[in-house]
This record gives sequence, structure tokens and C-alpha cells, in this order.
Amino acid sequence: MTGADDIIHQHHRLRIMAALESALEALDFASLKALSGTTDGNLGAHLRTLEQVGYVALTKESVGRRQRTWVEATPSGRRAFRNHVAFLEDLLDLSPSDKETQ
Repeated sequence: MTGADDIIHQHHRLRIMAALESALEALDFASLKALSGTTDGNLGAHLRTLEQVGYVALTKESVGRRQRTWVEATPSGRRAFRNHVAFLEDLLDLSPSDKETQ
């Protein structure tokens, strides 16, 4: 069994990585904010944490007078997310309630 990823395990970061893993392309900050249920500041802080460990890449572009931030999971971030999901699935497989119903 693989171990838990302490960076991804935090529930907002887990939601962020799940959204990015299921996206076919980079997500803009506003979409990711809505999908993860975070505030601007909270999302920014979590993205900094994920970026520092190399799990996400941020790209900024100017659109008119505004700057738009795009977020994409990196290959190592996708791998870490999948490993963490496998860890959670292993935990569920070890659940006593599953053994009681068999």
C-alpha cells in the first residue's frame, strides 16, 4: 500500500487536484475556485503550496486590463494524486464494514 500524500490530503487541495486531474486542459482561477469551494485567498495559498512541491503549474496572461491565471496539474502532480487516490482506495478495502458484509 502506498502512503498518504500529506500535501494532497488536505481537503481543499484534494478537491483542487481532483478538479485538475479530471480537466482535459488548464483551468482558470475562477473556475477552480468554484469547483474547489474556496475563497480567492484560500485558493491562492493552496496553489502556492501545490506549486512549491511541483504538483501544479500556474500561467498568467493579460486579458484587457485584467490578468487571468491558469492552473494545470504537472505530470508529477497527476502521479501524486493518483497514488493518493490508490492509498484511499486501499483504506476503503481494509474497512471493517466491508468485511462484515461478506
